[in-house]
Amino acid sequence: MNTLVTGFNKEVRNLLVNALSQRHHDVFVSEPTHEALKKINENSISLIIISDYSDEAIQFCKLIRAREYGRKYTIFAVITQDQTDFLDKLIDADIDQYIIESLFDEQRLDVRLAFAEKMARNKEGQFLIEQKLRESEARARSILRTTVDAIITIDNRGSVRTFNKAAEDLFQYKSSEVIGENVKMLMPQPYRREHDDYIDNYHRTGDRKIIGIGREVTGKRKDGSTFPMYLAVSEVNVNNHRLYTGIIRDISEQRRLEQEVLRVSEHERHRIGQDLHDGLGQMLTGITLINKNIAASLRDEDHPLAVEVDEITDLLKEADEYARGLSRNLVPVELDSSGLVAALQRLATNAERLFNIECELKNTLNIQFDDPTSLTHLFRIVQEATSNAVKHGNSSKVQVDMQANDTQLTVKIEDNGTGFGPDWDQNKGLGVRIMKFRSRLIGANLEISDSSLGGAAIIVTLLSVGSSYKILSS
Repeated sequence: MNTLVTGFNKEVRNLLVNALSQRHHDVFVSEPTHEALKKINENSISLIIISDYSDEAIQFCKLIRAREYGRKYTIFAVITQDQTDFLDKLIDADIDQYIIESLFDEQRLDVRLAFAEKMARNKEGQFLIEQKLRESEARARSILRTTVDAIITIDNRGSVRTFNKAAEDLFQYKSSEVIGENVKMLMPQPYRREHDDYIDNYHRTGDRKIIGIGREVTGKRKDGSTFPMYLAVSEVNVNNHRLYTGIIRDISEQRRLEQEVLRVSEHERHRIGQDLHDGLGQMLTGITLINKNIAASLRDEDHPLAVEVDEITDLLKEADEYARGLSRNLVPVELDSSGLVAALQRLATNAERLFNIECELKNTLNIQFDDPTSLTHLFRIVQEATSNAVKHGNSSKVQVDMQANDTQLTVKIEDNGTGFGPDWDQNKGLGVRIMKFRSRLIGANLEISDSSLGGAAIIVTLLSVGSSYKILSS
């Protein structure tokens, strides 16, 4: 061990040097001046022993402690019985231990120096651990500060522990406004109300809904506006305390582009459906009327071709009905003034006729969106859920229920079939993915749960805050 003995009392210095040399120390000697500070820098000193009390020695100790890594050194001071009145100054200089009565007792001094060695090793080791910890924390803070994704850490009560720069930019809060507060302040209703229940349920049952599984949710900025975001949550255990880290990415632009692609696609579907209805359908209707007149004239003349012309008329009627059916499928909502209600009623009627099931509509609401394609997306979700209930769930009953209040609109499609298996989330079918995709495009969340009818329930929730819809009638 490299040890510095410093002070003005040469006799005491020599005693200490001899005792330390017997313990195989590399000993450096100097008066408490800048020269002694240089020896500390050049020789990797671990233990410093002050041979006698002096104002210079006190100032020397303070200079050491004021250094960047001054806390790693172990400092012992030798004082006599008549100098104990200066203990307050020694304490103020942050000296670790004192040698008072042991100096001239070789055995006792050896014990004191052994204790000093052990303290120096422990202190140096602790300093290295703390230094690595500080470096690790500095790297972590640097990553948190510079990463493009928002990163938030909360404890098991939901209180925010860390809130990085990207999170400040995304949510428009300063970290000082959020740290210590419940993370639900970053959520719109009704998720804000449900958050604490979710955490309690996870701690009680271990049932995970987000942890370890990335999902798309809705965030709330300081100004009250909402936005879609992708949230991935991981759990860590630090000193028997649970911490949850959420990595958040704003997907507003992605959703906007997806909506634009679907808007163009739905616009083209609408155009084709409208052309079928107003163009081909009207032409077929006109041809049918002309053909009926020709058939009537031929019958009056008792012409042998009258029967064949009648058959042509029937075929034209079928073609007209088929074209109009295609038109209704392409544009299921907009062609009717009663909008969604009429489209759902038609869906229920067709489901009962084609699938031989009971399809019940409860509390249907006529909804109007600023973007007409959103209404089509909502209808398609109900249509797909109904089809899946029959094809994959072997259901004999489907129930569509719509509820609205001040905070949200909920559309629930339930069935009495076999429901989803326990691993459905890992093996999502195309139908589920399409329904989730459509729900995202209209700013809604789609969840799958057990149904009160015994099968599966598809629940579409659209928040009133930040949404562009209104209820016309029921």
